[in-house]
Amino acid sequence: MFKLIRKDLLLQKRILMTMLPLLLISIYLTTSVIWVAIIFCIAFTMDVFTKDESPSTNLFWNALPFTRKEIVSSKYIGALIYIFLVLITIFIGNLIMYQELIQWEQILLIMGIVLTFISFAFPFSYLFKSQYLLIASGVLFVLYLIIINTFVPNLNDIIREITQFALSLEYYQLYLLVFLAIVVLYIFSWMLSIRIYSRKIF
Repeated sequence: MFKLIRKDLLLQKRILMTMLPLLLISIYLTTSVIWVAIIFCIAFTMDVFTKDESPSTNLFWNALPFTRKEIVSSKYIGALIYIFLVLITIFIGNLIMYQELIQWEQILLIMGIVLTFISFAFPFSYLFKSQYLLIASGVLFVLYLIIINTFVPNLNDIIREITQFALSLEYYQLYLLVFLAIVVLYIFSWMLSIRIYSRKIF
């Protein structure tokens, strides 16, 4: 399984070397470090996933001495590695550019949103294909634009206020309980993806 993770990292090496500097530039140009981190984490993770999605690639990996459980597990562990790389880059970038440490609440919020997204995206992509996930995301984005332009013009401000309110809370136990629930969801998604992938016919 670790060979599969290493393979993904080697395949992504060029993209990582390009995207991580772009991440630093994005941190410099925007004040919303949280949303930049979320976008980059999801982009890295889904890019790796889609590269191994074709039937010929799946046939190749299934012909090698790897179990389907290991193939799926490598994606979930790899996703954690990419999240870690993005967070480290943001931590260093924030420290160098603004001489301040990123708050642990922000780190938990980034990880929570990304892990929740992956928990739904991976089983969906194993069951169907990630291209349908892109279509679904496009439909949701169009709905978002319709809502923000027709029904709730200040939706962005509401989301920003809710985020700031959540980050200002001092209920550490609540933070940890929510994060623990997300970790449980991630593990459940992991097991579900293994079950879905093990039943697929290529």
